[in-house]
Amino acid sequence: MSNWHQRSLTEVSQALAAGQVTSTTLTEMCLSRIEAHSKLNAFLHVDAAGAKAAAQSSDQRRAKGAALSPLDGVPLALKDLIITEGVPTTAASKILAGYLPPYDGAMPRRLKAAGAVILGKTNLDEFAMGSSGVYSAFGPTLNPWDQARVPGGSSSGSAVAVAAGLCFGALGTDTGGSIRQPASLTGILGLKPTYSRVSRAGTIAFASSLDQVGPFGRSASDLAIQLQVIAGHDPEDSTSSSAPVPDYSANLGRGLSGLKVGVPSEYFVAGMDPGVEQVVQAGLEVLREQGATLVPISLPHTQYALSVYYVLCTAEASSNLARYDGLRYGVRAQEKELRRLYAATRHQGFGHEVQRRIVLGTFVLSAGYYDAYYGRAQKVRSLIRQDFERAFQEVDLIATPTSPVTAWKLDERQTDPLSMYLADVYTLAVNLAGIPGLSMPAGFAAGLPVGLQLLGPWFGEPELLRAAAAFERATVHAQARPPE
Repeated sequence: MSNWHQRSLTEVSQALAAGQVTSTTLTEMCLSRIEAHSKLNAFLHVDAAGAKAAAQSSDQRRAKGAALSPLDGVPLALKDLIITEGVPTTAASKILAGYLPPYDGAMPRRLKAAGAVILGKTNLDEFAMGSSGVYSAFGPTLNPWDQARVPGGSSSGSAVAVAAGLCFGALGTDTGGSIRQPASLTGILGLKPTYSRVSRAGTIAFASSLDQVGPFGRSASDLAIQLQVIAGHDPEDSTSSSAPVPDYSANLGRGLSGLKVGVPSEYFVAGMDPGVEQVVQAGLEVLREQGATLVPISLPHTQYALSVYYVLCTAEASSNLARYDGLRYGVRAQEKELRRLYAATRHQGFGHEVQRRIVLGTFVLSAGYYDAYYGRAQKVRSLIRQDFERAFQEVDLIATPTSPVTAWKLDERQTDPLSMYLADVYTLAVNLAGIPGLSMPAGFAAGLPVGLQLLGPWFGEPELLRAAAAFERATVHAQARPPE
């Protein structure tokens, strides 16, 4: 069939199991589409030879009835922040240009063990620092719904690759909304798991207490299948949870009857695009019609989340990015004196947004300012977490907008960093608290996708996926595809 690229990961997995299509056919189709849609700039590196070899191996296993998992033979993509053996891993930064990792991180290892086909590495905002997809050293990623607009970030390439049918699923990372926000702006689903649910080993760090790897897909089932493979304890990640991994697909058929969904007043304030608010309110009504009870709640410290986030994430970025010194790997400036070498390498290798965040993070960690900024931000972070703890004593899930706006023009916010930061205002509190969050397509405003965000308690991914699946059955939004 000629329309495999319009299918979901779940549909393709079922077709592979039934012998209706081969992994080789799907992989070659995806590689052709990546080339045909190169203008989107979704991929930074394509491993065609490796993908074809993996597909052939999968077909041989399928022929013997020895499939490794539902992902066996399914073409996927990885954000270029995830260390992958023998495949360039750059974090979309000049400072890592040409870096070929000698090992696989936790995510490629788990995907390969499940038989998945890894097509290549996707574009992103440099070192995951951005909300648009324009801060890549190798050019912006374009939104397939309107190529004059951003796809959101920082996991821009992974979102676009799934939305445009260049692959059937993809992994991104989410530090303050970097999976959910691009999912919203490109009309697909994206899940940020509970912090510690998915290993960060082999994922290039931005802000270590906030970063989390998660999947993109076209359905709740797509997310569940991918999460099943990547979740679970990893001894190589000291923050990894040893909590048992449930069957994430088990409850997808259940309805919403009896589910209490909190609607926080703080997330419906001035600044939201009227079209977005209209779509989100309609989405809430769908939840009610499907049997959920909507409960007004308050998360009073939400107003401080943006300030807290940009103190903590920049402080951690300043610490994590100190390792890029021009001596051990990556770009090295032509300077002999050590301090000049450091300065020149970082000036040449880091983009302006990364430099901005490093400077800000270094400032808030400096002597005389640590307690006033970083120390105080950590205390308020605890209050934000307590808000969610109290809320989840009353409700099962929380529903909010994912983004206050739809996709904006490529050059619209680049000269105003604060307006770019505000794009994450509804997502970053989730990372501060460490809870899971999911964005799902809820409709369109002025022809552009709008996402509805569901938040769950710690390790509440099964209920998030259940609710998303019920929402899908009641609507047609997840079936929409961008123009070719």
